[in-house]
Amino acid sequence: MPAPVSKPDDPALLKVDGPIATITLNRPTAYNSINLAIAQKLEQLAAYIEGDDAIRVLVIEGEGRAFSAGGDLQTIGAAAEAGTVTPVVGELLKHYHAFIEMVRRMPKISLSSVHGSAAGAGMGLAFVTDLCIAADDAKFTPAYAKIGVSPDGGSTVGIVGTVGSRRALQIFLSEDNFTAQQAHEWGLVAKVVAAAELKAATRQLAERLAQNPPAAIAGTKQLVYQAATTPVKQQLDAEEHRIIMAMNTEPFRTAVKKFTSKGK
Repeated sequence: MPAPVSKPDDPALLKVDGPIATITLNRPTAYNSINLAIAQKLEQLAAYIEGDDAIRVLVIEGEGRAFSAGGDLQTIGAAAEAGTVTPVVGELLKHYHAFIEMVRRMPKISLSSVHGSAAGAGMGLAFVTDLCIAADDAKFTPAYAKIGVSPDGGSTVGIVGTVGSRRALQIFLSEDNFTAQQAHEWGLVAKVVAAAELKAATRQLAERLAQNPPAAIAGTKQLVYQAATTPVKQQLDAEEHRIIMAMNTEPFRTAVKKFTSKGK
């Protein structure tokens, strides 16, 4: 399957550089808010990345001054006025949630690189990825309660699993916004760097993550995400299955030979 060719005016862009794929949200004049066009494009790009065995790491970033302002309130507000919220938002979330589901299940590490504002579904995207690196000027804004709605876009998937239910309720119902440093203290952000260093630090982290063999990435990701809801015996069986699969690969055999030959 050939890589999709990105045009400069596409709502989301794809760049593949060796084992690292980068999706750039590309609606800078709308602060990369999520409308139907970007949701459909993200779903298309994620499907390609999921199916490309050579890609080990997916980086998600935003063009312009913000990571993402969340759902496009111009579109959603117009639908509310017209009484068409159910079909309009339903279609939008069908594609956007399909994208989120692929990000979570694909046997690759996903890394969000956040600068500026990440609000609503944009905040959800930042934290639904496997890891998040953020600029020190990044600001996270739940936004949902203020407009009388509950979270979407994978927000509860990524946040609750990391911080627990009580902190999640605090975030969604009590916090107007919070900083990258607070997010780091809560375990939502892996690393905070100076804004000017974000791109370089993101690339450095992505390259380090890409050094992990595919079997290690896929097995670890699946085991970690299923651990909280899987009975102990079933989880232990899954661990056995996954580690034996990985031990039957060439990267494992090479690594073991290198380790056991030390000191001889």
